[in-house]
Amino acid sequence: MNDKATGVLEALEQDRVLSIVRAPRIDDVVALADALSAGGIRVLELTFTTPGLTELLQGAAEAASRTGSFVGAGTVTTGDHAKAALEAGAQFIVTPGLGPHAREIVDAAHRAGAAAVLGALTPSEVMTAVELGADVVKIFPARAVGPAYLSDLHGPFPDVALIPSGGVNASNAADFLANGALAVTAGTSVVAPADVENARWSEVTRNAAAFCAALR
Repeated sequence: MNDKATGVLEALEQDRVLSIVRAPRIDDVVALADALSAGGIRVLELTFTTPGLTELLQGAAEAASRTGSFVGAGTVTTGDHAKAALEAGAQFIVTPGLGPHAREIVDAAHRAGAAAVLGALTPSEVMTAVELGADVVKIFPARAVGPAYLSDLHGPFPDVALIPSGGVNASNAADFLANGALAVTAGTSVVAPADVENARWSEVTRNAAAFCAALR
């Protein structure tokens, strides 16, 4: 595995959290990345649902290199999306599920030395994600199945790295980890779109620190 992908996976294993940012716009992505890092979250996922993602990735990647953090692209559904994100500096690629371009997305990530995280829910989908070469499988939507579902999946898939996403918050994140998650996702409970819009970076740092504290 390339050093870039290894660094992402090691950070996830150590910190056990990544932040997914979904916002209608991000005016200062550097300040956002710095605020999360200050709160203890070093892995940041920006998504293609935010306009101008490639430019945002470039700025976030530069900020991440200063702080020892990692930035990736989420809601990736096509090979072109993956290639554009990787060229902009994404160190990992995340899909919401297993679409027709999943293999192309994995191959693009691995050619660039980045980690590939494929979304899945059922055991069959987890098997497919592993067969396609996923470094990590994202279980989405996690709120639909609950923490114990990860323990169930690890029966037949003991060595597959799983990250629950969707409905994970400070009140249930530790339960997901206790049931075998490699890491958990922190969404709008940590990075609220209104905080991003109004540049309330101290609030983002405070929320990130509280989320990280809940994991312990």
